[in-house]
Amino acid sequence: MSATLCAFILTFSTLCGPRVVSGVLSQPTNVRLTSYNMNLVLRWDPPEGPASGLVYTTEYRSTALGYVTACVNISYCECDITALSKSISQYGKYFGRVRAHLGAESSDWVESHPITLDKYTTIGSPNVSLFSNGAMIEVSIKDPVFTVSTLRNVYNYATYNITYWKDGQEGKVKSLTNLQQNRVVLSDVEVWTKYCVQVQIYTQRSSSPGEASTPVCESTTNREQVPWVAAVVTFVVMVVVVTLVVVAVVYRKNISHFLCPKDSLPQHFKEYLLAPPNSSTYIAMWNSQPPEEIYDPVSIIADDSTVEEGRPLKAAGTSCSKQPDITAGET
Repeated sequence: MSATLCAFILTFSTLCGPRVVSGVLSQPTNVRLTSYNMNLVLRWDPPEGPASGLVYTTEYRSTALGYVTACVNISYCECDITALSKSISQYGKYFGRVRAHLGAESSDWVESHPITLDKYTTIGSPNVSLFSNGAMIEVSIKDPVFTVSTLRNVYNYATYNITYWKDGQEGKVKSLTNLQQNRVVLSDVEVWTKYCVQVQIYTQRSSSPGEASTPVCESTTNREQVPWVAAVVTFVVMVVVVTLVVVAVVYRKNISHFLCPKDSLPQHFKEYLLAPPNSSTYIAMWNSQPPEEIYDPVSIIADDSTVEEGRPLKAAGTSCSKQPDITAGET
């Protein structure tokens, strides 16, 4: 009889999935606190068996304070604590815990291992830009953005390791280590050659180096460029423009009066300009009458003896021009 009862209990437990005979849900598994760029996120895996309808509640605490509620009744297996709390310290040591709910039933709390942010956070990759300056390449590095504080505030001695190589020759790399400046010039490069650069951040307190940046590439030339010339010209132009704007704003009234004067001419100027000229020659010409035109009448009389009847004057003139001249010898 006892063997039959034990077999029934085992079969019931298997069919019920995450529930146990006592009615308590199975616990979440693989509970862990993680940190990336100084955030604090609690993650876990769901209990074994069917997880339909499960929700979770999470809490966190530091070594100085007790547990504080974070995410409540969430269905996904992740809780970003830094998004809910502004009291997270970059040097704090934290614990997290989670439990599952299904209706009125709840699992036991499962606590994570502690994590110290500045020691165990994963530092993301920096942003790297390259600028070609003739036969040199300038590397510009921008630190990753932290959720809590900044890289330089958390790590006083953070350095960069720069690795660079000719494009297509990843096996022959060169390195510059323990650099603190965020602008570095690579001078030992060949002209007319394409180089690729990768940067990684190292700190003394972090347990592991930061993530390496995505390789970026740039080509050199054989001619030294002067990028500062463009910067100086731009600065001068901006100074002139700003100066003109300031002068226009400060002296706008004077400029307006100069361009559009509101003062009228004195009355004696107006009288002088509007008065008629008093020159004797002008007055004589203005008052003189137009001269009388003298002409003699002219009358044109045609000679009847040279005009033949019934012919026009032009034809008669032509026939007359054909008459032979009578000279004195013929008479």
